[in-house]
Amino acid sequence: MRPALGAALLVLSFGVQAQVGIVTRVADGDTLWVRVEEAGPGAGKRSPKPLKVRLLGIDAPERCQAWGPQAKAALEARVLNRRVHLQGRASDDYQRRLARLELDGEDIAAWMVEHGHAWNSHFRRHSGAYAAQERAARAARRGLFADRAAIEPRQFRKAHGPCS
Repeated sequence: MRPALGAALLVLSFGVQAQVGIVTRVADGDTLWVRVEEAGPGAGKRSPKPLKVRLLGIDAPERCQAWGPQAKAALEARVLNRRVHLQGRASDDYQRRLARLELDGEDIAAWMVEHGHAWNSHFRRHSGAYAAQERAARAARRGLFADRAAIEPRQFRKAHGPCS
């Protein structure tokens, strides 16, 4: 398991208090920016700079990959300009906060996989948090799972490199 992912899972398992904020921008199907509200004295104020967040537990298609634009559009339609809860403190190699994102109590990563906009992240023997949602989306041929030739972003990046 990558060190940042392992640390994120460890942090989440100890019940880190959630932060609240507004989604200000969506980059793709698993990366977005949240302007976090401050807690404590001055509560309700928003941070001056939005926090770049990577949804924990999923891998959405790259922007230049098949279904990438649809995945981004789905995430935008669901969370852009909405008040969300973030849970997680670890960061990845790209300085993005790795976090679980909830909207009105719903896990957005689970929603993305369930609707066929992202893959469940798995590693070796660990099936991943959203394996059941991916199985259901595949069985129903939802979204990207309607295309039997769809390849996971990790394989796409290996074959084609990052999107420019």
